[in-house]
Amino acid sequence: MQPSIFNPWAWRDPSALAGGYTQATPSVTPPDGQEGGHDGPDAPGPGTPVDLVGYQVQASDGRIGSIDEASDEADAGHLVVDTGPWIFGQKVLLPAGTVARVDHQERVVHVDRTRQQIKDAPPFDPDSTDPEYRDRIGAYYADSYLPPPGAMPRVI
Repeated sequence: MQPSIFNPWAWRDPSALAGGYTQATPSVTPPDGQEGGHDGPDAPGPGTPVDLVGYQVQASDGRIGSIDEASDEADAGHLVVDTGPWIFGQKVLLPAGTVARVDHQERVVHVDRTRQQIKDAPPFDPDSTDPEYRDRIGAYYADSYLPPPGAMPRVI
């Protein structure tokens, strides 16, 4: 088996930050209008920059909280998630590479980690400027990255 090279700080699908519908790719078009409409907010059009603050975050096995801060900086992309009562009101830092997809229609970010993996991550330190802190968080999530079945490892 080939080792997977995974950059936890890079968005796997940068187009997810720029509009779309249930997924943001050029081949996806808005769904036809349904009778009676829908109760949720309208999704931004393709190419529209999106602020993810306030979106809910869904782990592979359940909800973990809502986005308090989002960064799309090159090789430093991340989400700060307020977990509310789930982890006693703590915040967690999720590198952008953990995002599997963004559903703008429902305002939900899906990450490919379990609630337990996120809970066991190194604690969030909002004041840290130490490169070792970022390396520790990145290594934790890179070690638990598994490409989807049948996918070729991504080389950066």
